[in-house]
Amino acid sequence: MTSPKPKSIQTMKPATAAKKLGVLLSATPAEFQTGVVSRDELNALQATPPAWLVDLRRNGPHPKHVVAAKLRVSISGLARGGITGPLTTAEIDALKAENPAWLERERSIQAEVRKEELRLKQG
Repeated sequence: MTSPKPKSIQTMKPATAAKKLGVLLSATPAEFQTGVVSRDELNALQATPPAWLVDLRRNGPHPKHVVAAKLRVSISGLARGGITGPLTTAEIDALKAENPAWLERERSIQAEVRKEELRLKQG
């Protein structure tokens, strides 16, 4: 009988970990960007985020998928609206306050898409 194989440690690239944490890799500390992140380290960051992670999540800059979610539009909608890079929370709030025509249009498109997805899911 053979003994069980020791469990290997799962690691991921910093870009993958940043995406899972919902932050922009280039805004993270240098030591995060240059190392590898284990699954246990990622879980620890999610469970008890350090100050830098709390600050990034609160103030940004945020990656496109987070910007799109905060504005309630798709990533494609951001591109159609001329938003091609990361935005800070203050910039997102300013866009919400300004509520340009493209944002209203993209929100209505996104709402229709979600309604259709729900209809198809319910059969």
